[in-house]
Amino acid sequence: MYFIKTPFLLKKLFSKNLVWDIPNNRKKIYLNFDDGPTPDVTLEILIILNKFNVKATFFCIGKNVKNHPDTFNKIIEAGHDIGNHTFNHLNGWKTKTNDFIKDIKKCEKYFESFLFRPPYGRISSNQIKLIKKEYTIIMWSVLTGDFDNKITKEQCLSNAINNTKAGSIVVFHDSKKAKEKVLYVLPRFLKHFNDKGFTIGKLLEKK
Repeated sequence: MYFIKTPFLLKKLFSKNLVWDIPNNRKKIYLNFDDGPTPDVTLEILIILNKFNVKATFFCIGKNVKNHPDTFNKIIEAGHDIGNHTFNHLNGWKTKTNDFIKDIKKCEKYFESFLFRPPYGRISSNQIKLIKKEYTIIMWSVLTGDFDNKITKEQCLSNAINNTKAGSIVVFHDSKKAKEKVLYVLPRFLKHFNDKGFTIGKLLEKK
């Protein structure tokens, strides 16, 4: 089970240490991709983003960066930002805190970022306490469901468009599982919000 739109109460409870959205009056939304790089998906996404002149933030899995360095470098060369998504895509609820931190550090051997997103959005209070000392922990306000084989690509597009507003952090995935939906939804999502005068971009600048 997952929420397409993160409930207000959940955001309020954890707003002090986790970033769920970035409210603004500039009609700006923040585009993220998780779980890559995956060559045959990430490269197609980069072409779409370039067509719309949009920059995004890619939360990368360390082992995928290790296995696909050329694709990772394409993300950097195109001017997109990157974030740490652990080395092995670990579930924080099922992982001891020390092991979770070690996996994040292992990811750092392949690239550095001050942004971190826990896989599945699952992270314990102890993990938060330690991780926030070095990272800005980014969650999301809209999870498009592009990874969900129980919904159609049209439903995924509806999820993305109908739940996004100024300040939303919107998550897609550059993974094989999400390929069909993300490549269908992304250009339509970008066109929709471009036509409505929104700016679509990367996340926070480092303080």
